[in-house]
Formats: sequence, C-alpha cells, structure tokens
Amino acid sequence: MAKSKSTFEKDFERLEEIALKLESGDITLEESLKLFEEGVILSKRLLETLNQAELKVNQLKRELNGMIKKTKFENNSEEEE
Repeated sequence: MAKSKSTFEKDFERLEEIALKLESGDITLEESLKLFEEGVILSKRLLETLNQAELKVNQLKRELNGMIKKTKFENNSEEEE
C-alpha cells in the first residue's frame, strides 16, 4: 500500500508549479496575480508548518538533554555510594 503524500508535500509541489508558471511568462497579468496570491498563501502555510516542526524538534531535544543529564546524575550518585 503506497503512502499518500502529506499536505506539506502537496502544498510544496503546488508552490513549485506556481513558480514555474510565473517564471514562464506565458500567462496573463490577471492569472499571474491569482497565482502569486495563491503562492503567498501556500508559502505562509508551509512556513508555519516548518516553524511548528522546529518547535517540536527543539522540545524533543530539551527532553532528551534532560534525560541524559538525569541519567548522568543518577550514575554519579551510584558511583559515590
């Protein structure tokens, strides 16, 4: 069973499509503006997703560091006994 693409991946692919269309210069000004607006919305959504992922990674790193420090402290306490 193939795993479906995430919303992030779909949004990123759509943003790439928009960029290619805008760079081509083969569309009307009106269509360019509509695509540009869609691209801005997608960019904001993608950035928010990345920011949330970064927060989660930082939280997990802090938790891991806390576990490592706790383990080191416990090991040092056992050695002193």
